[in-house]
Amino acid sequence: MRGGLVTIGTVAALLAAMGLTVLGLGAADNAVANYDASSWLWSTSRSELARVNGVTARVDTRMEVPGGRRHQMQVAQTDRLLILRDLNTGQVSSLDLATLQITATTPTAPGLGVSVALHEDAAFVVDAVQGIVRQLDPRSLTPVGEPVRYPPGITGGAFDGAGKLWVAVPSEGTVSAVTAADLPATPGAAPPAGLSPKRVETYEVAEPAHELVVSTLDDGVAVLDRTSVSLVTVRAGRTQRANLTMTAPGSLPTRTSGPQVPVTVSGERKVHVVRDGAEVQRFTVPGAGERLSPAVAWAGRFYCADETTGTVYAFDANGQLVDTIKGTGRPGPMELEVRENHLFINPPNSSTAQVVDDKNQVREVNKYANDVLGGDPPPVAPPPPPPKKPKVGKPGAPRAVTAAAGNASARVSWQAAASNGAEITRYVVEGAGQRHEVGANQRALEITGLTNGETYTFAVHAVNAKGDGPARRSNPVTPTAAVPDPPASVTAEARPDGTVLVKWPAANGQGNTVTKYAVTASSAGATAPAGESPKTELVIPAGQLEYGTQYAFTVIAVSDKGAGSKASPVSNTVVPFTAPAAPTELQASTVADQPGTIAVQWAPAVDNGRPVTKYLVEAAGKTTEVTDVRATIGGLGDGQNVTVKVKAVNEAGPGAAASATARTVAAPQVTVTGSSADATSVTVNFTVDAGGGRATCSAATGGQTANGSCSSLRVTGLTPGTAYTVTVTASNAAGKGTATRAQSTDPVYGVATCKNGSSGAEATYCNSDRDGRNGNEIFEITQQVDSRQAGWVPDGTRLRTFCKKQGEEVYAYIYNKDKRSTWWVQVDYKGKTYIPWAWLNLEGGDNINLLPTC
Repeated sequence: MRGGLVTIGTVAALLAAMGLTVLGLGAADNAVANYDASSWLWSTSRSELARVNGVTARVDTRMEVPGGRRHQMQVAQTDRLLILRDLNTGQVSSLDLATLQITATTPTAPGLGVSVALHEDAAFVVDAVQGIVRQLDPRSLTPVGEPVRYPPGITGGAFDGAGKLWVAVPSEGTVSAVTAADLPATPGAAPPAGLSPKRVETYEVAEPAHELVVSTLDDGVAVLDRTSVSLVTVRAGRTQRANLTMTAPGSLPTRTSGPQVPVTVSGERKVHVVRDGAEVQRFTVPGAGERLSPAVAWAGRFYCADETTGTVYAFDANGQLVDTIKGTGRPGPMELEVRENHLFINPPNSSTAQVVDDKNQVREVNKYANDVLGGDPPPVAPPPPPPKKPKVGKPGAPRAVTAAAGNASARVSWQAAASNGAEITRYVVEGAGQRHEVGANQRALEITGLTNGETYTFAVHAVNAKGDGPARRSNPVTPTAAVPDPPASVTAEARPDGTVLVKWPAANGQGNTVTKYAVTASSAGATAPAGESPKTELVIPAGQLEYGTQYAFTVIAVSDKGAGSKASPVSNTVVPFTAPAAPTELQASTVADQPGTIAVQWAPAVDNGRPVTKYLVEAAGKTTEVTDVRATIGGLGDGQNVTVKVKAVNEAGPGAAASATARTVAAPQVTVTGSSADATSVTVNFTVDAGGGRATCSAATGGQTANGSCSSLRVTGLTPGTAYTVTVTASNAAGKGTATRAQSTDPVYGVATCKNGSSGAEATYCNSDRDGRNGNEIFEITQQVDSRQAGWVPDGTRLRTFCKKQGEEVYAYIYNKDKRSTWWVQVDYKGKTYIPWAWLNLEGGDNINLLPTC
């Protein structure tokens, strides 16, 4: 059954471990389904994983993850296992896909810096900040043996097709492969002695401190050296380098299938294709802006997503655009993954995904099909206008270039230079007859081979697409063997105000006085100075480090001689955070069908390093807490302008407020613009200010009512020639509004009719009144009684009528077309008197029903 609740014995374990709700296929079907070209796709706004079948392009199972709404989620999967890491909370969970059972959970530090990798039954957690690669038993998430340790600030951490995990070490300029140890027979059991993951291969791919990006291959790895602008591939122990012609930093997909490696340069909107150690193709991606996700090779084509519009462009092997897959039109992340002989395209913030088969056929997938799991996400607002392109120039000079002497060495560090509109690709450090190029995110360098006792200064400049910026020189340093010891340990604490406190014990100056300490921050693939302090602690200002990114720190001690120690041991990892930013796209609107009520909705606030736990919605002096990005506020006055303030709250407290104004429903106001009438009806034209609500309208007079349109109403069943006052009423949720209009109905006239015959007495019958009965006689009653006759009128006399009344039957014979009737009509003749209808032809069709009954 599609869309039904899975009622199996594992539900209790699911709820206990992660609070998941699983919907879709029964458990007995899952072992088969997971081998059927499927992939699990994350939906941010639904907090939901959908398993998409690549063959049918349909969702067969969905899992709701309470507490994960609008969180970034890393999904690692095989045919048997699924491992999730919530970037906002750091929780890692393992799911057995055959039973849909969560087998284990484990915490990690939240934010960017830790990743999970999965291949068959091998699972790893890669702590790029600390440089620790730890194998886990995916069944229990318990460690397997000892971790593989690297210097802080590694990058990569994904499996190739042969099951090797590849890690790059920018500080060494190397890439290495790690193989997994065999798992113990029992989940969570201790492995046999000596059983641990092993580093089996290491290759030099760049100079130390170059910035490296990794993409694993079917059997091997590709390493993009952003600093030297080259791509190195490692296959079967053989390395090949291809020099590229790029003026901005490139990127790689996490995994590349096939022999060709696409390098995407977002700043140029170009893709360079490398094969067999040479650049073999280059093409331009349509559109504007720099938000391109790395191009992915699949089935003889290259697919590149524009994260500004959600559009995916497909190019053939010759670089020709052959297909355009339209997206949402809204900015947001795009996930492209080749899996199970299909390419899955998933925008996590959207309800739709696409599947591309090996014949390059594209099919759309509705991830929310059948609406099993509740409400839709907020309406999508129109995309913001593209930002104005900045002026582009050469970079500025690096800031705070400092040097500290070591034993025959010196450590040079600096703060980032202004990029001036073009991303910095590298820094160049010159001095002591040496020249070093380092990555844009490697802003600290150890220079060796110096002579103790000699004085050196170093110059650092930045390079971008426009060329070399100006250099800034360091302080002079004199290497010496008399260097202080490094601090023995370092601790770090992220504080709610956005600062980070780094502390360490005093270092031994080895006979000299330690005058200051220099602190270096390491994150995934990056190293940069954090600041200096004369004390044994440093407070790193709020905003200097990126919120939500993991950092660890090392400290060197600097003596009064200017000599610096080796680096201390690395600190614990912290994630800087502060109160959330103000919500964006806040909209307040009138709730049309509820009095004193407004509705507000907004885009999620930037969480600034800690998950947003709730929102505070303040209006008219009262505050409401919600966990969604929408709220309805009631109990307000009618027709009131209400200012609403919304704040996001995380571990640091409430953030800045966004505000908007809306008006509650007011009682309608009616303005009559005109009226008209016929004999028995009145039509009133009017306008209604509905006060922001939905109005219903009526018009009433003379005991008759008309309902319907709020612009014109016709009240029928009225008496001709009568003065009426029509009351128009408009009603909405806040009340009623009325207006009146005086309008008389038109009178009805009749023509007394008696036409002479053609001969004899009939020829003069209608000429005058006579004794006995005659045409056009008028009476005080509805009978032809001589004593009650009021008079006679000649043929053609026009009489105003009032009403009709039953009476004596009168036959007009040939004198009025044999008209016969018991109706008499009250007319204006010597007061209100009666004439037989047989002798009176009403104007406008002689319809007696126009007249009311007297």
